[in-house]
Amino acid sequence: MLIVRILMGKKIMLLKVRVIPNAKKNRVKEENGYLKVYLSAPPIEGKANKMLIRILSVFFKSKKNKITIVKGEKSQDKLVEVLF
Repeated sequence: MLIVRILMGKKIMLLKVRVIPNAKKNRVKEENGYLKVYLSAPPIEGKANKMLIRILSVFFKSKKNKITIVKGEKSQDKLVEVLF
């Protein structure tokens, strides 16, 4: 699921992300309308969430402070907001 909105002249993209922690390699894969992100970080103390934001910032060529986890902080299925 991908939603793009324009609020006050800013583009906001909301997307569904499925996170796979403790993977061998970090990578992003598009699958059935959502992103599947494999992370080498464990899901402990927010390490996987921090790495998710770092990897998505590289994937979308955006700054880390422009990416926010809106829903699913403690879940594998997340809703992520990217500002452009």
